[in-house]
Amino acid sequence: MEELIRAIGLGLAVLLPLVNPLTTVVVFLALGGHLSKKARNREATMASVYVFIILIVAWYAGQLVMNTFGISIPGLRITGGLIVAFIGFRMLFPPAKGATTPELQSKTDQVAHEPETSIAFVPLAMPSTAGPGTIAMVISSASTIRHGIDFQPWVIVVAPPMIFLIVSLLLWICLRSAGGVMRLLGKGGIDAISRLMGFLLVCMGVQFVINGVVEIISTWPPVPAG
Repeated sequence: MEELIRAIGLGLAVLLPLVNPLTTVVVFLALGGHLSKKARNREATMASVYVFIILIVAWYAGQLVMNTFGISIPGLRITGGLIVAFIGFRMLFPPAKGATTPELQSKTDQVAHEPETSIAFVPLAMPSTAGPGTIAMVISSASTIRHGIDFQPWVIVVAPPMIFLIVSLLLWICLRSAGGVMRLLGKGGIDAISRLMGFLLVCMGVQFVINGVVEIISTWPPVPAG
């Protein structure tokens, strides 16, 4: 049991800085400020479930999926960076509200009766929480670990799902507490956070792309001389 606790503690120490649930709370505040309390709680629950599923799939089948479709770690980083940057641009430059016309009012009423677009999977679960760096770390850890060297085989089997479950629960707690932050900041504060977070997401996305490109260049086979 002590070995299991040690493995869980080590996994959380490595994973939590990458996951960073507080960053996801800021994104949630920016994108979910217009949602009702019931809708926010639903999105928080679904985002936590999605994060658990993503981490489980990355641990047990991530390398297989990447090998099957020919996806590399740099490709994963660049794709995640493009997604993050796209979301950041939409938050930094929200679409302007047009003048109210009968046609616009009719379209607004029509959209009001349609279900809200879910933000639980994209961007809350991925790439905000389980981003390309987190997924790459989980896949690389699963592919390099050896049973029985650092921990007993049963610990290697039991510890990862428990680590991912704890991470998902921490994310759920953080997202459920976002309602109090929303009431404290108000509409103006949420709008300011949305634009600031949009800028930061664009920077993060560009950095993800840069890291992917640098990794490709560093591993590129040298061209034979002559």
